This record gives sequence, structure tokens and C-alpha cells, in this order.
Amino acid sequence: MQITFQIQYKTSWGQRIMLAGNTPELGEWDLSKAVSLVHEGEGEWSVTIEIDNENRSFIEYKYVMKDENLGSEEWEWGKNRRISVSVYPEMILRDFWRSRNWASNTWFSSAFTHAIMRRESGKIIPELNLTGQEVMVTFRLNAALIEPGQVFGIIGSDEGLGGWDEEKVVVMEDGKYPVWEALTGIKNPRKPIYYKYVILEAKTRKVIHWETGDDRQLQLFLSETDTVLFQQTDETFGYPDGWRGAGVAIPVFSLRSAGGGGVGEFPDLELLVDWAKKTSLKMIQVLPINDTIANHSWTDSYPYAAISVFALHPMYINLGRMGRLHDEVLQAQFDTTSEQLNQLPEIDYEGVMKMKSRFFKLFFDQEKEDFLKNPDFIAFLDENEKWLKPYAVFSHLRDLYGTPDFSKWQVGSVFDWTEINQMCEASDPHFEHIAVHYFIQYHAHKQLMAATEYARSNRVILKGDIPIGIYRYSVDAWVAPHLYNMDGQAGAPPDDFAVLGQNWGFPTYNWEEMAKDGYAWWKERLVKLSAYFDAFRIDHILGFFRIWQIPYNQIDGLLGVFNPTLPLTSADLRNSGIYLNYERLCTPYIREHFLYDIFGEYTEEVKESFLEHKGEGFFRIKPHVASQRQVEEVIVMKDWEERKKEKIASGIKELVREVLFIDDGKNGLNPRISIQQTRSFRELEQDQKDCVTNLYNHYFFDRMNDFWREKAMDKLPALVNATDMLICGEDLGMIPASVPGVMKDLNILSLEIQRMPKGNVEFGHPGNAPYLSVVSPSSHDMSTLRGWWEEDRDKTQRFFNQILQNSGEAPYYGEPWVIKQILEQHLYSPAMWAVFPIQDLIATDGKLRRENPKEEQINVPANPKHYWRFRFHLNMEQLIAADSLNKELEGIIRNSGR
Repeated sequence: MQITFQIQYKTSWGQRIMLAGNTPELGEWDLSKAVSLVHEGEGEWSVTIEIDNENRSFIEYKYVMKDENLGSEEWEWGKNRRISVSVYPEMILRDFWRSRNWASNTWFSSAFTHAIMRRESGKIIPELNLTGQEVMVTFRLNAALIEPGQVFGIIGSDEGLGGWDEEKVVVMEDGKYPVWEALTGIKNPRKPIYYKYVILEAKTRKVIHWETGDDRQLQLFLSETDTVLFQQTDETFGYPDGWRGAGVAIPVFSLRSAGGGGVGEFPDLELLVDWAKKTSLKMIQVLPINDTIANHSWTDSYPYAAISVFALHPMYINLGRMGRLHDEVLQAQFDTTSEQLNQLPEIDYEGVMKMKSRFFKLFFDQEKEDFLKNPDFIAFLDENEKWLKPYAVFSHLRDLYGTPDFSKWQVGSVFDWTEINQMCEASDPHFEHIAVHYFIQYHAHKQLMAATEYARSNRVILKGDIPIGIYRYSVDAWVAPHLYNMDGQAGAPPDDFAVLGQNWGFPTYNWEEMAKDGYAWWKERLVKLSAYFDAFRIDHILGFFRIWQIPYNQIDGLLGVFNPTLPLTSADLRNSGIYLNYERLCTPYIREHFLYDIFGEYTEEVKESFLEHKGEGFFRIKPHVASQRQVEEVIVMKDWEERKKEKIASGIKELVREVLFIDDGKNGLNPRISIQQTRSFRELEQDQKDCVTNLYNHYFFDRMNDFWREKAMDKLPALVNATDMLICGEDLGMIPASVPGVMKDLNILSLEIQRMPKGNVEFGHPGNAPYLSVVSPSSHDMSTLRGWWEEDRDKTQRFFNQILQNSGEAPYYGEPWVIKQILEQHLYSPAMWAVFPIQDLIATDGKLRRENPKEEQINVPANPKHYWRFRFHLNMEQLIAADSLNKELEGIIRNSGR
């Protein structure tokens, strides 16, 4: 079979187009054996190949641009192109290059193809009237955006395309959606063909929309007698505007329903989908849902500290959906406890987990004989055993030894697959304690999958959340410790919401090790996530460029440095005019004259116990409290009142921070973040202040941009290509200049929060957001709109006048009409998505919203020991029945074009 491949792509000097595919003639995907196309001029490339199609039903291929100047290759975007083997002896395939940074690529994500634009089963079979005197042409259109009840068609100048008559439009087939096909006979193949794609009403075949732009043109250069099948593949429909949607954000644990068990549960998502449909919301965004059970205490409420990136949290299982105990007395006790927990204004995490854990064990004992033989469970175990067996054994050993710190276990402290498999044998004495975790995960999976399918069938997206880190004592760290830097802690530099920075306590990633198998752990993690979600948020995407890493012996985020980094050498300091010695630069600067400001009445005691006098009013910290972690360990043992402990501990930790540069002990020096706020800096001579400031600005904002871009492009493409999910990045904080370009190149949506603007302005404006973005008035790490409105009267007034363009005095409280103004401003943004915390949506109704907005904040980033227990005050049934609110929300969303 002879196939001619043609593609249009305008290259630069030194670039050429290659063709790779699944046949021996196309190199079987080995790029070193790929076929070179010939440049025909004006960006036209082609090659003709004889392909043995015996015993082959289809051929897959893809184009590659090879740049001889850079020594690099770039594959075109998208899935492999596929053609069915034809009865024709010759085929001509006319293609266009698929650029990876087209914004329209996002419409081919599963968010659209599996949910919003989901096609019902059943093919459209177009009519085909042929005389035998035509050249057969297959028109292919790659287009995902099309509403239910609509189909694409093609109309053009040739009689075979209807002769521009809308009554004779050629209807396209959707059997390979999002690829649409129409086979037609071209009556005049010697003439140029002009055509356009249109959208039709499926039942009436009436044209609803013509695509925008100039007419498309095709020249076949064939005659009616040629026995050739010509295939023209066009990329995307000419839509007049980019698609835009609105969504709601709420953690699953915060949901409330009449039949819940004291915490939001996976079936509650189905009720939330019903409410989303009533209000024209297309997305439900949640926080991470993985298992965080480490210590069996409320501290496990932190959703970003999962003990497994694959296992689901058992608290999200609805006990009623799981089944009922045969013991009616016991079941009645659970029903009563569940109802009591469900009436609480906030989550009693320990109470919920105590109740559910007991139920799981009792129900497993009741059902285990049939369960372990259930074909559905056996298939689930086979598909997931790579992570499920280690997780189940870990969970058992954690409970057996009373700690998730595997280094303290008597058995299994070092992961060993042989030992794991032995413990998972049915004859092993550990087996039932392990199998109960299979049982729990199976039911969690079933309930979440039911919610996922319900959302997809109702054309609503579920959007998940990928934490940037892993818990230090997790299954993942136990199984593969070489993938993580266990001597470091991930965090974030300081910002307005956490002036000391953030220390999340997670080990950072050993990217060099992860790269060795092509980031397999990340790919597996994302594939698992894609079973449940069609979009996801990468928490702290800046961590893929560089992560803020804090030494394990320190506590405050202020003492972190970026990893990777290009540290400063002594020559860099000299060239910047800095001639201070190492001690002045890198050891805590402690002077007599400011100690009383820090320690007050305890100053003399601190000097005696924790400091060494060097003379002339200078001090150094004694070795036993030289790090912040040592400070906490020493002070906690003191027999002092809490006020004194806190005053002295915080003061010594402040002294530890009094450095200008941080020596990482490996490569060189790094300026301490927020250096200008230190006493050490303030007491420099002015010329040295200027030199340090200039070097500081260069280091943080210029020095590493290209370096960090390269590091991100090493990792992110593998993650982007792992699934079809729509990817959104949380790119807030101290953003390197290279970040927006990388995200745009990879079609990762940015996050635009009005209160955390990008640029030197006080407030962002949703109207300035790029299309590939998510705009939102707040997030789970902030106060809600109403809470923020009351925090700073002067700031609120400026916002009211400058951003909302209102005159006069701002209302003291966030009144419903003001909140509505802010929501509408976001809804009319050009951003693809406008996503709102549910608290902000309900704030438009003065009767339904919570009385005290301070009770609505989900997390306080400055508090590393925050209890994540916020629960929405209305249950979903009440929300669904709130007709007045729902109609108003539906109206403002629809009117905005979303």
C-alpha cells in the first residue's frame, strides 16, 4: 500500500520534519529510524512510502521536528494519528502540524471529552450519494467543543460538499470523537476546493453556526479516474470565542448531607453535582482526598500530609452505602453516633474516625468470607496491588507499633517485597489485619467512582488536587526512600499570609533519581488520579521549577533556600562589593543592645543559659541551642510556665534567623530571604546595605530564571503527557520570571487570585487574566470574601472605589450586593474558568449565609498545627431546595456567557 504523507509546517534554518510510526517502514517509534520528509517549499513537506499492510488493521504515526542547531527533537502535540487500512491501493494524507502551545489543546482534555462535552453512545451515520465518478476524500476535523444535540458538518464550493447550499451540508460522523469524519465524493477534483465547517442541530440538520475566519482551501491535483483515497485532516473548528465555565470549590470533608456521618463523604458529591446543575456550575474543585491517618489524632486532619498518594481516606466512605451490620443493636448504636456527629457545627475528626474505624472492622468480619472471593474485589486487587499491598501492610504495622515512623518498627522497618508478599498470604497471622485495609479501599473506590460517573454523566467536572509533597512517614517514603531528600523539608518563602514563611515538613524530591525511570512514580500517581478526576490542580507548581527547602534542624521557612539553586561564591560577593567576613555574613548577629527588646524580663537568664559573650557587646548562641529544632527540644523540657517557654523559645529562634547569608554546607552561600528585615542588615553601613540589596535582588529575581526553566521542562512534560486531564497550576507567591512561559507552552492554567496579584499592584483585576487561567476571589488558605472585607478598612475602601468602581464610602460588612459585584467581575473575566469557594457564592444571600464570616476560613497557613475541621453550615439537600439563591446564581452565571 502506497501512502503519501503531506504536512504544512514552516520551519527555520536547520530544522526538518521527521515521521515516526508503528510500522517497520516508519521505524516502529524508534526516532533514529524515523523517515525524513522532503521540503517542497513554502512550508510544505511530503514523503511517499510503501507500507506492508498485510495483517494490519490500522497505522499510527506522528510528526517530529528535529532541530539540528540545538540537537533537539520536538514531537507534535496530541495523541498518535491513526488511519484504518484502506482498500484503496494509494492514500494521500494531508495534515497540519499540531503545536503544543495552542490554547485550544485544553479542549481535548478529559474535562471536556469525558464530561462537559460528553457524547452519548451511538454513531451518527451520514448519508452518502455517489455516482462512481468522484475522487473520494475523507475530511477529518479535530474538534471537542460541541454541545449535546449538535454535530459538525462540512460545506463548500464543490458539488460533493453541497455547493455552499446549507440544505446539502455533509454531516460528519462522531464515532471517533473528538475526531469527526466525513467521506464524500469530490465532483471536480481538478479545481481548488473552498470549504468551511459548520455546527448543525443533530435532529433537524439545520445549520446553527458557521466557523469564523477565511474559507479553507484544498487542491487535490487529481482526476476522476485516480484510484486514490485522499484524507484531509484539519485542526479545530473556528470558534468565535473561547469556551468559559464557572465552578465551585469546597473540600469533600466540608460537605454536609442529611445522611452523613459527621464529615463530608463521597456520595455527597452526587448531591453537589445536582446543585451545580441547578446553578449552571460546570466544575467541582476539591482538596486532596488521600489517606492521612498517621497518629489517629486530629493532627491527621491536614489533607496535604497523605500517608499514601494512592490510597483514599476512609473517612469519606458513607457507612450506609457500604451496608448494615446484622447485629441490630450494634447497628442502632452506629446510627445514633453518626447522627450526633452529623449535627456538630464542625468536624470532630477523632470522633468520626473512631466510629468509622470500628464499623469497618466489624463489617469486614461479617462480610470477609464472601468479600475475599468476590470477582470484583479480586480484579481491584490485581489492578492495584503494586500500591495496595504496601499500603495495607504499612497501615497494619503503624497500628501494631503505634507509630507511622517505620524506623521504629520491630518488623518491616526496611521495605522488602518478599516480606510484604509473605504477610499478605491468607495463611499468615497478619493477613486479616491487612485485608481489612483492602476492604476499606475497595469500598472507598466504589463510592468515589460512583460519584465520578454521576458527575460525568451530568457534564460536571470533578477537579482534584495534587499536593507538592509527601508525608515524611508515609508508605511512599517507606517503599522508595531514595526518591526523596529525607534531610530536607519543603515549604514556601514568606508572604503576607505567613511572614515567617511556611514549613510543611515534607521531604523534598530527589529529581535526579526520579528521572532515571522517566518519573514513573509521578505518572502512576496521575493515572490513578485520572480514574476519578478530569482536571487537577498542581499544588505549588513552583516546586517543579525549584522548591523552598529548609534544613531538617530548622523550623521557620525564613531559613530555607531554593533547591535547585546556583549558590554564590566568594568571588560573587567580592564582585558585588561585599567584603564582610564569613562570621558577619553567615552566623547569627547578636548584640547586647537589642536583647532586652526580644526577651524582656528574661534577658539575663537567657544570656546566662543560652548565649556566650564574645566581648564588646557581641554574643554567640551556645551549641546546644544552635538550631531552631534544638531550641524546641531543650525548652520543652524546662519546668517553666508556658508564657515563659514561648517567650524564650521564640526569641532564641529569632536570634538563629539573624543571618545575612545561609551556607548550605555543599555548594556555597545563599542570601537569607527577607534579609532587609533582619537587625543584621539594618546595622550594616549604607554602602554595604546597597551592595547586599543589589546582590539579593539579582539572586532571587534574575540569576536562575533560565536554570529553573530548564529544570521545569525536564519534569513537567512527562507529567502533562501522562493523562488527558486538564491541568491547573497554583502559581502564587514568589514567582520566577520563567514560570508563565513554561505554563503557557504546556497549556497549564494559571491561578489568578485578586488578593494575591502578579505584578506591582495592590489588587488584581479578573478582566486582565489570560484565557488559560482560573480566576478566583479567594482560596482555602485565605479568609473568605466577607472575612477579608472586614480585616482592613482602608484597604477595603480602596478596593471598593478603585476595583469595583463604586463611589462613596464602602459598607462596613461584605453586604450581599457587594459580594455579587465581585463575583460578576470574575464571571466576566476572559479566563477559561471562574471558580468560587462555596462560602463566597452563598454570601450573596443574606438569609442563607453564615452569620460570622470568621468561622468560614478553612486553613490558616501561618499555623502549622491548624485543625482542618470546617464544615459547611447548610446540608446539600437544603442548598438544592434554596430556589431563590439558585435562580440568582444561575442567572448571573448564564448572563456572563459561562
